[in-house]
Amino acid sequence: IMLKRINPALPQLIVGILLYGIVIQITGMWFVNDKQAYTLGLWIGIALAIGMAINMAIVILDAVDAAATTGRTVRTGFWSVLRYVVVVGVFVAAWYFELANPLIMFLGLMGLKVSAYLQPMFHKIISRRRNEAGELSVESEKSSVNSD
Repeated sequence: IMLKRINPALPQLIVGILLYGIVIQITGMWFVNDKQAYTLGLWIGIALAIGMAINMAIVILDAVDAAATTGRTVRTGFWSVLRYVVVVGVFVAAWYFELANPLIMFLGLMGLKVSAYLQPMFHKIISRRRNEAGELSVESEKSSVNSD
């Protein structure tokens, strides 16, 4: 609910990233020898993707609010650079300490891109189902009123 206050599309974006992670986890496990490095790398990448999505939404919200209320601009460039420095730092640490497969981490991080491209489709499907469920409940209320 809090994520929806930041940006209405953010919860769907995060769900898309998680679904992407599940699909990649299930399909990739059959093709790798080191399943632990694969799994850890994938889910570190997924966590980074979710963190980046939340950070971007907050920075955009702050920038719009600041521009609307004070007319000032917020340093969005600073937050973008900081976001990528954190990502590169996590990649370097995982590579240096041999915790996870950096290539698979990148694959997990790409969940942000995949989910961003698919989010409009998810939104359309969810909206259609909500509308159908709403129409059914309205029709059932009408029929129960008419039967009285």
